[in-house]
Amino acid sequence: MLVAIALVSCDEIRLFEENKDLKDNQWLLQDTIAFTFTIRDIGKDYNLLCNIRNTSDYPYARLFLNYSLRDSTGTTLSTELKSLYLFDSKTGQPFGNGGIGDVFDHRLMLLENYRFKYNGRYTLSFDQQMRLDTLGGISAIGFRLEEVVKEVK
Repeated sequence: MLVAIALVSCDEIRLFEENKDLKDNQWLLQDTIAFTFTIRDIGKDYNLLCNIRNTSDYPYARLFLNYSLRDSTGTTLSTELKSLYLFDSKTGQPFGNGGIGDVFDHRLMLLENYRFKYNGRYTLSFDQQMRLDTLGGISAIGFRLEEVVKEVK
C-alpha cells in the first residue's frame, strides 16, 4: 500500500500547484483569484493550467473565465478569455473527473510550451466572466505549473 501511495504522489513535472476553495461554492463577480509562483530556469518550457472543481449544482454547460499572467513589475504578459464545457450541452452529463458525490474536477490548458523571459516571481489571476454577481456550483479554482519534458531521441 505504501508503494501505491508513493507512486500516486510522485508527479515529477509539477513545479507548483495550489487550489483555492470558494466559500459556499460561489464565485462572486468581484472576486479575483490569484496565485504567485517563482520561475528559476528560463531555459525550459512550461505548461500553465487552470484547475476547476464544480458541483452538479452548476447552472450552465460552460464556464467562461479570464486569466491574466503578470510579472513582478505588474506588466501583463498574457491575458485571454477561456471557456470550458463542464456539462454536455445536450444531455446534461457532467464532464471532468468524478470526485466524491457530485463534485467534478477539470483541467484547462492556459499556455502550452510557454517560455518565461526572466527568472523571478509571477502572478496568475482568474476572474469569472459569466456576468452573474454570484456564480453558484464552483467549489474551487486552482493553478498548476508543469515543466515540459522533451522526448530524448
